[in-house]
Amino acid sequence: MKNLTVWEILEGFKHICNLHGWRTSQSQDWIKTGNEYHNFLWTKYIPLSSFKKIVSNRKCIVPEGSSYRVEEASYTGWLFSQKPSKDLVKTVYDNSDFSDRIAIYDLTLVLRGEKACFKLNDTESPVFQEFERFLKEELKVKLKPLSLLSSTKTDGNDYAIEELA
Repeated sequence: MKNLTVWEILEGFKHICNLHGWRTSQSQDWIKTGNEYHNFLWTKYIPLSSFKKIVSNRKCIVPEGSSYRVEEASYTGWLFSQKPSKDLVKTVYDNSDFSDRIAIYDLTLVLRGEKACFKLNDTESPVFQEFERFLKEELKVKLKPLSLLSSTKTDGNDYAIEELA
């Protein structure tokens, strides 16, 4: 598998979204379905305090001509190019308001050319479901759930990984 960038992954995914008739932005990483905005944020690392402020704020920028407006994001997908901290993952697990509208994708291995991605997605977002289908079918990436359960084997970085069948 070719080493991809987050930008290349999102551009390919936005193309699929356009085929579904969903609205996308050239300069921002959101997808609009009906009245809902599904925002993608990508980062290498974010301090937990900053993460909490951003997810509590729920805003996304929508260009409108030569200006813009601020909309509330119904869902936010975080794309990490470096393994997110255990505390950050635990924060999403422990807060149902967060876990209902936030998905986490650890793209570290994908960006290295490997065919595996760790995810935490308990949302009902059709966009995130389609993103996962895109990763699996278009990029041939195997999705593995992030888990904090101590009864499963660890991967050496404080996560437990539930193996897919």
